[in-house]
Amino acid sequence: MPMVVGVVAGVAVVAVLALIGLFKMMWRVAEPNEALVISGSNHRTEGLEAGMGFRIVTGRGTMVMPGVQVVRKLSLDLNETELHVDCVTHQGIPLKVRGVVIFKVGDDFVSIANAARRFLDQQKLMSERVHNVFAGHLRSIVGGLTVEDMIRDREKLTGQTRAACGTEMEKLGLIVDSLQIHEIEDPTGYIKNMAMPHAAAVQRDARIAQAEANRLATEAEQASFARMAEATRDSEILQAGYQAERDKAGARARQAGPLADAASRQEVVVQETRVAELEAHRREQQLQADVRKPADAQAYEKRTLAEAERDARISAAQAKAKETELAAAAEATRIKAAAGAEAEATRTRGEASAAATRATGEAEAASAQARGLAQAEAAKAQGLAEAEAIKARAAALAENQEAVVAQQLAENWPEIVKAGASAFGNVDNMVLLNGADGMADVFAKALTMGGTGLGLARQLLASMSQSGQAVNGQGTNGQGANGTSPLNGIGGPPAQRVPVEEK
Repeated sequence: MPMVVGVVAGVAVVAVLALIGLFKMMWRVAEPNEALVISGSNHRTEGLEAGMGFRIVTGRGTMVMPGVQVVRKLSLDLNETELHVDCVTHQGIPLKVRGVVIFKVGDDFVSIANAARRFLDQQKLMSERVHNVFAGHLRSIVGGLTVEDMIRDREKLTGQTRAACGTEMEKLGLIVDSLQIHEIEDPTGYIKNMAMPHAAAVQRDARIAQAEANRLATEAEQASFARMAEATRDSEILQAGYQAERDKAGARARQAGPLADAASRQEVVVQETRVAELEAHRREQQLQADVRKPADAQAYEKRTLAEAERDARISAAQAKAKETELAAAAEATRIKAAAGAEAEATRTRGEASAAATRATGEAEAASAQARGLAQAEAAKAQGLAEAEAIKARAAALAENQEAVVAQQLAENWPEIVKAGASAFGNVDNMVLLNGADGMADVFAKALTMGGTGLGLARQLLASMSQSGQAVNGQGTNGQGANGTSPLNGIGGPPAQRVPVEEK
């Protein structure tokens, strides 16, 4: 039994060790400065297109199937490449540009994928590729600049180079951390010659400054010598003054006794005089305090009271005058405003009345003028129409009398028929023979009697045309002077009585 337990324990230990070894083989961890690129199966990574065929892992661990998947590492460390580029400027001057580019693989999956597909097995050649990219763009940018632009604004050159290389570096999956232009070499000496005028100006300014300094130093030395002489003179003068004071002091010392006695007596007199002056001043002050001050106080009190009373009366009088003035001004303003309002109202009413009267007159005049013009136009139109009608009738009569007569007969045919039928007006009873034929004969005869005046009408119209009576306006619309139609009364002899049988 113990032997079986040992075997089982050994097998368990071996199994655990095998699992641990297998786990170590399958578990891979990406360091902070590297990315694991796992290929061998289809994966989809966020931000990348589908079907890349590899997986990217950064900053964590992942399981890998040995024999099925392959794990390779892509460094995310910084890299640098030295730039040694021979360029030609816009002025045709050859230059050698020296600089350095510090770059690395981008931290995002897109940059890592781009760099992995280009440099995974050629990471040592990354610096050379970057140098070629920057060298080409640097030559192109320098070709568009002058030497002065490159010297004075080197940051502009750096910025343009980074901007030009940004797209290509992004395609390579790289980002530029720093681009520095260290040195610009000029084998032709153009930069040195360009600096010579400035160097000469600096030397000139230096010489001028040195000469100015020498002049100032000389002036300072002369001033120092003058001050030394002045100091010597002052010293001698002081020495002479001191000697004179010593001599004077000796003389005073010799006269000290008599002068001391005289001074003592003078001092006594001065002190006595001072005492007398002080006594007189004290008495004066006493008088001031006892007599003058009270009198001045009483006078000041009376004067102050009088001034106060006077100011009060003046203030009262001024206030009364101001009140009267304000009242008068207010009354005058009120009267002026009332008068102005009344005048304005009167003027407004007058203007309104005048405007109304003027508008009424203008309207009546316009109306009368319009009525007169309308009546005149109507009369004119009627006269013109009548004249045109007469003229047309006369012309028609002159051209075709038969047509005019026919028109007149047509227009007056009812009257002609009526005149023919008047012959039967007094017949009470009429006997017709032959029936309908007899009736037709009777009506034919009546119409013949009514139309016998056709020839007479033609003669009358011809005579009227020749005499111009129709044109002279003796009648209008085919009427005579008496207002009757020219065909009225035209007919045959008096109507003949038809033999009838009266019942």
